[in-house]
Amino acid sequence: MVGRAAAPAAGTVLNALANGYGSAFAIDAYTEATVELDGSGSVTGEIDGAPDADTRLIKRCVESVTERFGDGEGGHVRTESEVPMASGLKSSSAAANATVLATLDALDVDLDREEACRIGVDAARDVGVTVTGAFDDASASMLGGVTVTDNTEDELLDREEPEWDVLVYTPDERGFSADADVSRCERIAPMADVAYELAVEGEYRRAMCVNGFAFCAALDRSAEPIVEALPDAAASLSGTGPSYTAVGDRDALEALSEVWSQRKGKTWLTTTQRTGATSR
Repeated sequence: MVGRAAAPAAGTVLNALANGYGSAFAIDAYTEATVELDGSGSVTGEIDGAPDADTRLIKRCVESVTERFGDGEGGHVRTESEVPMASGLKSSSAAANATVLATLDALDVDLDREEACRIGVDAARDVGVTVTGAFDDASASMLGGVTVTDNTEDELLDREEPEWDVLVYTPDERGFSADADVSRCERIAPMADVAYELAVEGEYRRAMCVNGFAFCAALDRSAEPIVEALPDAAASLSGTGPSYTAVGDRDALEALSEVWSQRKGKTWLTTTQRTGATSR
């Protein structure tokens, strides 16, 4: 009973920490999961290249699926990723989505992907790696394209499939969303409301900039990368950081890449991913 699946990373349009509404877009970088089920009754986990990493989320995803659709099988889950962990690029959501789909694949169960996404969101809440449940991030990763969500109800409000070029800058540091200062984020709710209104109107790039400036202030991160992107591209802090993402014309992003790459860390060009997570 072996299953395999892959799910893309994502960037932020609107962080849901301030007002419960979120928006994110899938990018062309992936986390892959392999799940081998057996009759042991217990689940072990492994993250490739990170022997000391926290595997509670991926193990809980396997348990949740087998409890619901199997007979409580045990087994082993292993993930491999192009996405840096704790970088703000939704590595946890991608890992959860890939693990859920891989477990469903191992059980030969076909499930609506939006419902499969909610299994990973609930697992993330169970193990405490998210404050909001991250349905915005998880839905973008699972379904592809850009999504707008109500994270308090795990409700998908809108989804589109834009073809954007994307520039990503990831500093060398790491940041965990569960450690974010929620009270400071809630204080910028009026600005998040503006970003939400822009997002539901399809003004994603303007929403990104409003979100980026507001959350950089709330989380004490530099807004300089966002300023550098303007006016030819739109940029935002991704999640609670430390990564930044920018969208715009390829030429503008290539020019911005030369600026961002002067900082320590990794800068790379990619595109949006429109189809979401898949079994392998």
